[in-house]
Amino acid sequence: MQGIIRFFIFCVFFAIGFSALGLSILCDDLVSYYRSRDMLNAVEASNEKLRSLDEDYDILLEQLRGNPDLLERAARVTLGSAAGDINAVYPQATAEELAAARAALMRDSDKASVEVMLPEWLERVKQPRRRFGLFLSGAALILIAFIFFGPIRKISLPQ
Repeated sequence: MQGIIRFFIFCVFFAIGFSALGLSILCDDLVSYYRSRDMLNAVEASNEKLRSLDEDYDILLEQLRGNPDLLERAARVTLGSAAGDINAVYPQATAEELAAARAALMRDSDKASVEVMLPEWLERVKQPRRRFGLFLSGAALILIAFIFFGPIRKISLPQ
């Protein structure tokens, strides 16, 4: 019975020590993994957004092919040609206004892509002092497991 308890305590100490040691060693790889995963999710969301825009443009092109009046109205708005209807109001945007709007959109998209969420436990572990402490405590637990709960050797004394 004592051997089973010693084996169980050995397994617990060794598993916890090995996990702590492995976590302290693989911390940089885990941070890289979480950043890559978040970047992949952002790229997939961007691709989905582009697919949606592509579908919207396809629908718009089909509508333009079916209704030539739509194309004429869009040409008047885009190119700024004379309006056919006296009561119609068409927006007039300057190149500077369009450039400022484009710059604002690009700033917002850059801010969204920089944000990477790491788990709270990984934020704590990646600090150098805590990482070193985790390494030492893991090594100490493994040593304790082998020294105090390892296999018992019977020493025979000369008689």
